[in-house]
Amino acid sequence: MSKKIFLISGLGADERMFHRLNFYNCTPVFIKWLPTKKNENIADYASRLLTQITEENPVIIGLSFGGIIAVEIAKQIKTEKIILISSAKDKSEIPFLYKFAAYFKLNKLIPKQLFKQTNFFVYWLFGVKNEEDKNLLKEVLKDTDLDFAVWAIEQIINWKNDYLPQNLHRIHGSNDHLLPLKVLPPDFEIENGSHLMVLNNAEEVSTALQEILN
Repeated sequence: MSKKIFLISGLGADERMFHRLNFYNCTPVFIKWLPTKKNENIADYASRLLTQITEENPVIIGLSFGGIIAVEIAKQIKTEKIILISSAKDKSEIPFLYKFAAYFKLNKLIPKQLFKQTNFFVYWLFGVKNEEDKNLLKEVLKDTDLDFAVWAIEQIINWKNDYLPQNLHRIHGSNDHLLPLKVLPPDFEIENGSHLMVLNNAEEVSTALQEILN
């Protein structure tokens, strides 16, 4: 029987973001986002997602905000591996601009509906170029729950984590505009990889995953 691995997608996204990856002899289980509760913090939210993890000592792969959630889960249960793709491992990798916005609460001034809009800047930020990827991003943003998006952005820019799981592995793109590489180099750096390199550099990301999983 193949080994189960648990995947957490990016902010408000779902398993569509992983559809080009090859998990080889592993069976992917996609964690579904839950509606947030009033005044819920990220640790409590991560705890509620644990009901979807059915294996002891699991392998968890987190994309973008999903990686942040994966780290929060690793604080609460024993894990075999935590694999971050296009994500931040701790508070030092949250860009200064985001921390600046958090300090002055600038994120609260952004109309929620803007989170569903796509334009040249959004495509550049996520690193999508061809029409197929643009259409997928557009569909995912359209399906994203706005209240969840507002809550998640608040958690990202105010993330205070300084805990690093010992079994942490990182895959990051050299051309990630949303979460630029900084501080420590990742285990696997994907040349010219964007924030959504799971789409446009899927083969390289899959190869990195195979090395980590094996």
